[in-house]
Amino acid sequence: MSATLQPAGDWIRGITIKQPHAACILAGAKTIENRPRAWSWREWLLLHAGQSIDRPVLRLPLVARTICDRELATGAVIGVARLTGCHQDPDSSPPCTPWAQPNAWHLELTDIQALALPIPARGQLGPWRPTEDLFAQVLHQLPDLRP
Repeated sequence: MSATLQPAGDWIRGITIKQPHAACILAGAKTIENRPRAWSWREWLLLHAGQSIDRPVLRLPLVARTICDRELATGAVIGVARLTGCHQDPDSSPPCTPWAQPNAWHLELTDIQALALPIPARGQLGPWRPTEDLFAQVLHQLPDLRP
């Protein structure tokens, strides 16, 4: 890591997302993540696939078409995305995307990049700070990642 690069904790956080939702984000189809509360964080996120798979969701046509033949890695950082906004759909308006859940806050994700190799890691609820070791492993695969 170069001397001019800020420590990871200053400009990147992690977000844990159940599969197959994480795979749908990496596929580029799902550009929002539904959360119960608004997030003030705006910048890069490590996309961490949680330990469990939401199996009933696998049967939804939108999900099934999106994840077709994709590996559903769990318990690992599988990519990065930039969090650029957070909104709720106004009452009685159509959802912002087919992925939007009613009454949820929608984290707006851009610049989505998959890692070539999943990096085993532990996540947690809410935005979390990656360890320097985890961040170094991500940078090894995405050396141009910068704030």
